[in-house]
Amino acid sequence: MDDLALLFDITHILNGPGPLARNLHQILKILAQQGMERGTITILNPETNEIHIEVAQGLTAEARRRGRYKLGEGVTGRVVESGEPIVVPRVSQEPLFLNRTRSRGQDKDEISFLCVPLKINHQTIGALSVDRRYRELNLDRDLRLLTLIASILAQAGNNLLLLDREKALLKDENLKLKGALQERYQMGNIIGNSSRMRQVYEMIQKVSRSQATILIRGESGTGKELVANAIHYNSQRAKGPFIKVNLAALPETLVESELFGHERGAFTGALQRKQGFFEMAQGGTIFLDEIGDLSPTVQLKLLRVIQEREFARLGSSVTIKADVRLLAATHRDLERLVADALFREDLYYRLNVFPIFLPPLRERKTDVPLLAEFFLEKFARENAQPVKRLSPGALDMLMAHHWPGNVRELENAVERACLVCDEDTVLSPHLPHYLQGRAGQGEARQWEAAGSGALSLAAQVENLERELITEALIRSKGNQSRAAQQLDTSLRILGYKIKRYGLDPRQYRGRG
Repeated sequence: MDDLALLFDITHILNGPGPLARNLHQILKILAQQGMERGTITILNPETNEIHIEVAQGLTAEARRRGRYKLGEGVTGRVVESGEPIVVPRVSQEPLFLNRTRSRGQDKDEISFLCVPLKINHQTIGALSVDRRYRELNLDRDLRLLTLIASILAQAGNNLLLLDREKALLKDENLKLKGALQERYQMGNIIGNSSRMRQVYEMIQKVSRSQATILIRGESGTGKELVANAIHYNSQRAKGPFIKVNLAALPETLVESELFGHERGAFTGALQRKQGFFEMAQGGTIFLDEIGDLSPTVQLKLLRVIQEREFARLGSSVTIKADVRLLAATHRDLERLVADALFREDLYYRLNVFPIFLPPLRERKTDVPLLAEFFLEKFARENAQPVKRLSPGALDMLMAHHWPGNVRELENAVERACLVCDEDTVLSPHLPHYLQGRAGQGEARQWEAAGSGALSLAAQVENLERELITEALIRSKGNQSRAAQQLDTSLRILGYKIKRYGLDPRQYRGRG
């Protein structure tokens, strides 16, 4: 088939009836018949800057799922980022070629890879890529033909992207409507109305009335205990006991005794019978936080409780029926622990019946103002402070922070600001010093000027010195030697100043 006939067929298919995705797949099949194998159309999501495979020929569903790239990552990421085509004559000799789909076999030395951008009005929306046999590669002809095909497909790809966005908007709107009708944007003390949190509320609502074991996952400080509270107090066991156990806080030698209890004389120091947490939770719910820290021995006993619904105290042969619902939580990568044989695979599957993933605060930034106002009102009331609101500069500073400590870190920052603020508005200088970046400098200067009559020269100099050291530590990511160079001072003097102002360089690592 000559090039003109090929382009005619592609245009005819695009204008024909049927779903767009099916038509695009048919076009890739035609390209494969012309020796352009494993044709792939990737689309850029401008909100996440992630490039994903939308349509592909000759790839399994698993390979398509693996084919995700960030802007600038690999050959595809470079093409989408730059808007320029790339030809790789031999993929085995190109370090940028990631083969993330793992679809090329042992003959990679004989495979060439061509990738051209999909553009709408000079804006790159994705890429079209194909494989060619190295010996069959005609660089000028293939690149010219593929660029023409990409220009035809670009509009279709743009329509596909718009459809996906419309579906996402409809889904988000549906979640909002359900939340408004059921008045559960705030469930207990869980604050947030972002789409990610509405999905969490949806899952809590679905699972609360069941008896299923729940595994709550998320980074430290994301509110896993609050989710456990919401599940228990919206369940049929709400009137029963709710026992919370932080496994990481228990000595390893006492975990088994604390969970299951012991008989008198079961071990040295066991002077009398003691109920364990499971026995105390009968008829209610037990919440095991940091489940990933359990020892193999206790993991085995916990597995028996989940499977057989019974347990025995240490030193006793009498079994006790466990009328308890189990909620567990962890911030650790359980899949990695299972792979490293540090966590039992059978226990993992028993716990992972219904996982709930809590997003980190950096992925739900729209909830930061809501959370900050909630904490501000809480601490102002508790401490009888006149504080009523956050200034725009302070709020901008909170929004700009990465929040590695998540909601817990935000709560601590607002509490500190509330305690040091003597006015009705929290300004940026009231926030912790590690938040005092460039965003808050203008307001800080206004604040200092307004209150200059109340501050001595020495106090103002100390404030400025502390601010300069803090900024240097932020820029150097906590490296004191580099910070000293930036400030044109010695490491010994900087160390003395850091100690004097109570700064901790470790908290600035990775913040630059």
